[in-house]
Amino acid sequence: MSYSLTDINFKTVADPAGFLEECDARYAQEIQEAAEMILNNLSQSPIILLSGPSGSGKTTTSMKIAEELERRGVRTHHVGMDDYFNTIDHETVPRTPEGDMDLESPLCLDMDLLNRHFTMLSRGERIYVPKYEFSRQMRIQEPGKSIKLGKDEMVVFEGIHALNDMITDVHPEAFKLYISARSDVEFEGRVVFKRYWFRLVRRMVRDHKFRGADPQTTMRMWGTVLRGEKQYITPFKKKADFRFDSSFAYEPAVFNEVATKLFQSVPAGIERFENLRKVLPALQLFGVIDEELVAPDAMIREFIGGGVYEY
Repeated sequence: MSYSLTDINFKTVADPAGFLEECDARYAQEIQEAAEMILNNLSQSPIILLSGPSGSGKTTTSMKIAEELERRGVRTHHVGMDDYFNTIDHETVPRTPEGDMDLESPLCLDMDLLNRHFTMLSRGERIYVPKYEFSRQMRIQEPGKSIKLGKDEMVVFEGIHALNDMITDVHPEAFKLYISARSDVEFEGRVVFKRYWFRLVRRMVRDHKFRGADPQTTMRMWGTVLRGEKQYITPFKKKADFRFDSSFAYEPAVFNEVATKLFQSVPAGIERFENLRKVLPALQLFGVIDEELVAPDAMIREFIGGGVYEY
């Protein structure tokens, strides 16, 4: 799928509020379609697995799926698989070919515990979800929460490795979702804004606003993130029973002002600077939409803040 730059810029000026509503409605329709398919699989498994690369909107999407299922009478729990990370042990942590810690590897997760918990939930047994403290790179002793599924209850497990063979080969009956920004922006037959740039801009803004990371840090990490996606995430997307396109035609205009300033602040010569040089002029092709027009429950609020969900 692709968007038209001409169409985006026209709607940005002519009716920005209507433009946002139109795009949000498409995403809401995807949520409804996924929920319908999930319900049809409930007799097979109460487990929902949601995977996707960084910046794809996994967390908000998992919450919205839970809300939609609740509206249809199915109580639904949400679990972030990041809490299943193992405590970092510098002796045993996976390494990249260069010898650095490979924190993108699925081997950083406690796969044995995850699979055991999936089995226990399917049997109606109670599990105690672990809690991971990223500041200390360790799992803390006290669990985050407990879950025991009753009749017509489900649980969404959301994480970048949710569709990995180490999980789906053990639990093929679970309903599998994949989400990513899957649309380019085109002008006169050529791509002027690439689909993965949506996610890069989201990360740049989110890292700046909420994670205390400057743009240089985000750009340095981006190469590792993309390598991890290619090796550990995208090869498994074909396993999904339903795929979301989480790109929104309006978002380059919403992000434009803040993202342009952030990209401009990155000095020449840093890692992946050639990539950066292409994104900045591409952003400037778009108009500007005031982020105040973005709905409080919009998925994009995951990256700009001010929404109704807690992350």
